[in-house]
Amino acid sequence: MSRNVPPFADLLAGCRRSAVHLETRDVYGVAEEDADFAAWRDGRRYDLDDRSSWWNDFHDVVSDAVSRGVVMRRARVVSEPVSEYIGYEHSCTPQNIEAGEAVRWLPRRLASDLLIPGNDLWIFDDRLIRFSLFAGNGQFVTDVVEDSDDVVKRHAEAFESIWDRAIPHEDYRI
Repeated sequence: MSRNVPPFADLLAGCRRSAVHLETRDVYGVAEEDADFAAWRDGRRYDLDDRSSWWNDFHDVVSDAVSRGVVMRRARVVSEPVSEYIGYEHSCTPQNIEAGEAVRWLPRRLASDLLIPGNDLWIFDDRLIRFSLFAGNGQFVTDVVEDSDDVVKRHAEAFESIWDRAIPHEDYRI
C-alpha cells in the first residue's frame, strides 16, 4: 500500500466509469462534521429545497463526476438499532442522492455470510482503492491507496455482494 495519497477530488476527477464507497463503521469522529452533527443533535434539519444551506465542495465534486458519466454508489453496513451517528447520516443522505450518488444500507444482521472489507474504502474505476483508516473511537487516522489488481478485484467483488443485498435509501427505515 502506498502512503502517497492524492486528494479525493483528484482521484474522482481522474475517474471515468465508476466510483464506489463502502462505509462499515457505526460511529465516525470526523472533525469537519462535528458542527453539523452537533446541530443535528440539537434538532436542525436541512431543507433540500434550500441548496445553499447544505451544498458544499464535496457535492460539487460528485455532481461534476456524475455529469461526466461516472456512476457513483455508496453502501453502508450498519448495526441495528442504529447508532446516533448513523441516524445523522441517514438524515443527510438525501444530500448525497441530490448530488448524484446512489445509496444503499445493509443491516449487519443480513451480512453474516458476506466477506466485508476491514476498512472503509473508495474504489475508482475498478483500478484503485483508497482505504480510510479510523481509530477505535471513530477518529480518522489516514488514507492509503492500493492498486494491486488482485486486491482491487477482491474488494470490488465484496462491494458488489454488499450492494446486491443492501436496501435502497428510500426503502430503509431507522
